[in-house]
Amino acid sequence: MNNEDPVLLHTEGRTRHITLNRPRALNALTHTMVLRVDEALTAAEHDDSVTAVLISGAGERGLCAGGDIRAIYEDARAGGSASLDFWRDEYRLNARIARFPKPYVALMDGIVMGGGVGISAHGSVRIVTQRSRVAMPETGIGFVPDVGGTHLLASAPGELGTHLALTGDAVGAADALLCGLADHFVPSRHLLELTRDLAGAATPADITEAAQQYVTEAPVAELAAHRDWIDACYAADSVEEIVDRLQNCGEPAAKETAETILAKSPTALKATLASVRSARLLNSLEEVLDQEFRVSCAAFTRPDLVEGVRAQIIDKDRNPHWSPARLDQVTTADVAAFFTSLGGSELGLAREASAAR
Repeated sequence: MNNEDPVLLHTEGRTRHITLNRPRALNALTHTMVLRVDEALTAAEHDDSVTAVLISGAGERGLCAGGDIRAIYEDARAGGSASLDFWRDEYRLNARIARFPKPYVALMDGIVMGGGVGISAHGSVRIVTQRSRVAMPETGIGFVPDVGGTHLLASAPGELGTHLALTGDAVGAADALLCGLADHFVPSRHLLELTRDLAGAATPADITEAAQQYVTEAPVAELAAHRDWIDACYAADSVEEIVDRLQNCGEPAAKETAETILAKSPTALKATLASVRSARLLNSLEEVLDQEFRVSCAAFTRPDLVEGVRAQIIDKDRNPHWSPARLDQVTTADVAAFFTSLGGSELGLAREASAAR
């Protein structure tokens, strides 16, 4: 095993370990990494000596900060298509994780954002710690939640998922549990012990038992105290009305949230609201991923993605110039264009899943 490899693989007992290994880049996913993880899952699925898969991130900062945004930025600027190929394989991996026939244990310690959510929160055993910060922050870079994120957020209680989708806010362990993005809280000091115990697990029940030894109650969920105004404000039919309700409901936290939303890409906000609302009506993760691929391909061609990444990641001036600049300038037709069929270039996961049944 070469420690310079972006994905490290080893087996302890009956558990196959997958370690994302780009710690200086917060383990941001590249296309090569996605393919390597998929290959590792194929090997683990067909190896009778492997009972479970465990995924974690190298370094002390987190599991994964998302996709390699710089690479996507350069590709978009150059008018390329490598990012579309990356998303095609990444979303297929997300669906595979959700349907993986053996326990898939994700250690969501530290930063888990964007693509990091996709590679963990579709797993069957999702563990957060006191260091976890989980987010789908795409609207801040002119993009829309993907990797099955709209499926997860659409399933959150009340309007919590809409709140997280539009604001891009990061949440801690208790809120991740509340929103259905994780299953168990384990203090980070016990992760090594948990990993050791998983090595001896022979059945899915053993996996659950091993995890339960270290599970404790998470700190209080911050969002729980704000459910009244979140559910009331985000039930509105448009981003404009959501912002208006937030500004006028009388809650200081709601007014601050309105300002957070207004700093995001207007186009991305409207496409995001439509994506989450539509995801609620779709019947499977595969259907949602098919939709997200259409939306991502459209977002890739819009100016806000390049401008958002420039402002947040490249120049770091935190002063994006969105085009258009205001919510009222984004038309219904503009939003509808994000959902237009790609014809022969569709992702096609739902069709494949249906054919396999």
